[in-house]
This record gives sequence, structure tokens and C-alpha cells, in this order.
Amino acid sequence: MNARFIVPAALVAAVVTFQTAQAEQPEIRRTDLVKEDVSVSGKEVVQVRVDFNSGAFAVNHRHPGQEIAYVLEGTLEYKLEGKEAVTLKAGESLFIPDGVTHSARNVGDGKASELATYIVTKNAKLVEPVK
Repeated sequence: MNARFIVPAALVAAVVTFQTAQAEQPEIRRTDLVKEDVSVSGKEVVQVRVDFNSGAFAVNHRHPGQEIAYVLEGTLEYKLEGKEAVTLKAGESLFIPDGVTHSARNVGDGKASELATYIVTKNAKLVEPVK
């Protein structure tokens, strides 16, 4: 085979492989439900539903306040900074303190969902990724 055909063919194969990998990335969807002021000055409550496809992983992040995560369906593993990972099933919940770096992963066979309720600094960015 001629060398001038090998390089373009390899490039096309790499692009197709990259596009396929992107299309197969596990997905996380967030649905905003409630955002209201609370009686504490400068704070608000935010509630969202988070749906994790099989294998989806929410990378390390933190919030400008407290979070209560309640698993609606499936099985989620949470890793909080400085603590052992904890696995929760539907009907179980977890408190995540203000500013604590954490991640979440769907470790079950199908879809998993959580109801996340935050008491956070008003109008602050809700999710801050952490490396």
C-alpha cells in the first residue's frame, strides 16, 4: 500500500474512533426543580433531579453550601474528600457538608437517579469542578 494513502486512512480511523467514544460517553442529566430564597440572609434552596445513565460518573466537584442527596432509583457510589466511598440504593440519603469535594458514580446495572437538595449561597455557581 502506498504511504500517501496510509496516513489519511489512519487519520480517518482515529476521527471515527474518537467520535464513537464521545457518542458512547455515559450521560448525566440535571433537571432543575426548585430555586427559592430561605429565611437565612444570603442563602437559597435549590433542588434538582440528577439522572445517571449506566456507568455515568460525576467528577470531583463541590457546592457553595450543604447538599442532601436522596437516591430515587438505582445504586450510586459517593466519594467524599477524606472519607471512604459509600454506596447508596433507592430510599437512602447522604449529607454532604459545605464545600466538601465529592464525586458520584452509577455502579448499578441500569439508570440511577438522585434528588439533590442544596442550601447554598444565593446566586453562586451551584457546581464547581475540582481537580
